[in-house]
Amino acid sequence: MAGSFVSPTRVFLAALVLGACGLVACGSGAERPAAELSVLDDAGRPVRLAAPARRVVSLVPSVTETLVALGAADRLVARTDYDVAPELAHLPNVGGGLDPGVEALVGLAPDLVVAWDARDDAGLRARLEAAGIAVYAAAIEDTAAVFATFRRMGVLTGREAAADSVARALRDTLAAVARDAAGPRPRALLLLDGAPPRMAGAATFAMEILGVAGAEPAYPAVAGNWPALSVETVVEDPPDVIVLPLGEGESPALAGRPGWRAVPAVREGRVIGIPADLVSRPGPALGLAARALGDSLRALAARESAAGRGAP
Repeated sequence: MAGSFVSPTRVFLAALVLGACGLVACGSGAERPAAELSVLDDAGRPVRLAAPARRVVSLVPSVTETLVALGAADRLVARTDYDVAPELAHLPNVGGGLDPGVEALVGLAPDLVVAWDARDDAGLRARLEAAGIAVYAAAIEDTAAVFATFRRMGVLTGREAAADSVARALRDTLAAVARDAAGPRPRALLLLDGAPPRMAGAATFAMEILGVAGAEPAYPAVAGNWPALSVETVVEDPPDVIVLPLGEGESPALAGRPGWRAVPAVREGRVIGIPADLVSRPGPALGLAARALGDSLRALAARESAAGRGAP
């Protein structure tokens, strides 16, 4: 699937927002009455608010997309470099999101900050909590955590009905994709660029979505969620298909990398490109990722069949 990619994520999110608003009112009247709200974040720590958050900073793009899908975009008071939704373009930018300035965050007077659980080198949580700001630590590794995040963000913003609607829309999309994924299930490798490259482990949301789309993990016994992978391993035990996340304007180009030409899937053109933001953001757009992967897998199987090689 060569060629350029223009991110369709914002279109899918808009559809989810419209779907949610069709089932529940999107104004403040749909919120749960004020009361103490409490959830456990992905670090297992309680996050408590006296009332639904009115001012939110999300440093995690997938959670930002979830909040937009819940109809809570008006609660966001900042964005990161990776937040592309047009309704957020007017917000102040706090950078990449991994190492924000605490003083800048406090100056925004948020009720809630959503931060990366694995990146708290500067003690961000403790410093924000000392300033009276609630912090939700996010570490979304699988689809179960995606749905848990919908529910928890719904609670913290008073948008529980919208969260149920968004979750239902995603479950329905995944179920529809799975129904279309009949036939042989190729062994697939989702490869992340880097030095060394890494793969998506069998228990990650990315490989779970590939499973919905009709593939099996090529290396299910490899430990870790995003382990390093050598080209020698891939040559010795080649996958049927390689899925390669791409940035906008990029196209699959594994054949030009040292050693990869020896991999049959590369040599024979069984490399599927998919927009990176679809498979790197565990949020509402995973349904679109599953559909794109399913369509690509079926197209590849049809091409292989026409060439007399059978399904990959």
